[in-house]
Amino acid sequence: MDGKMIWFNPDKGFGFIRTGQDERLLVEASGFAEGHDPEARCGGRDVAFERIDGGTAPLAVGVRYVTVPEQRRARLRHAR
Repeated sequence: MDGKMIWFNPDKGFGFIRTGQDERLLVEASGFAEGHDPEARCGGRDVAFERIDGGTAPLAVGVRYVTVPEQRRARLRHAR
């Protein structure tokens, strides 16, 4: 399945993904594929994953980032 990361909190170890069918899935830190580590600022990034039925809610597992994030540039501060 494909979707977008809504948010992920590395301190809490979980986040959420919005699927193409507008379903919200829980994703845990252990649900990411090898080499695709969860990031704090990954909201809006395209992801591919498998959906499984968890005990209380559906889960996303094998989460992989589809796009490479743009490198952010530091803002220049001008001396006053």
